[in-house]
Amino acid sequence: MTKPRFTQLSGYRIMWVMVLFDLPVTDAEKRRAYTRFRNALLDRGFEQAQYSVYVRHTSGKEAVEALIKEIEGAVPEGGKVDILQFTDKQYENIVSFRGKADKSSPKNPEQFLLF
Repeated sequence: MTKPRFTQLSGYRIMWVMVLFDLPVTDAEKRRAYTRFRNALLDRGFEQAQYSVYVRHTSGKEAVEALIKEIEGAVPEGGKVDILQFTDKQYENIVSFRGKADKSSPKNPEQFLLF
C-alpha cells in the first residue's frame, strides 16, 4: 500500500486575473449589456474589488487563458476591457488604502493541499 502524496501548489503557479472595464451606460440597452457582462464575470467566479474591477484566482496559466477567451466572448459592443494576470506571489505585494489609513491587503486564500 502506498502512502498518499501531498502536493502544495506554488505561489508562482497560482494565478490571479483582474478585469478592469469601462462600458457605456448611456441608454437602457447599453445598461443591460453592462449588467450581462458583470453577471458573466460573477458567474465565472470573479469578485468585485472596486467599481468596474473584478478579480479571481485560478490554478494556473492554462486556466487564465481559458477565462480570457470566455471574457472576450462576453465583451459588449463599444466596451473597453483590460485583463491583468499575475502570480499569487505578486498579489501578496498589493498595497491597499481605504480612506486615509493604510490597511492590510485583502487576505489571499490559503494554498490548496492536494493528495
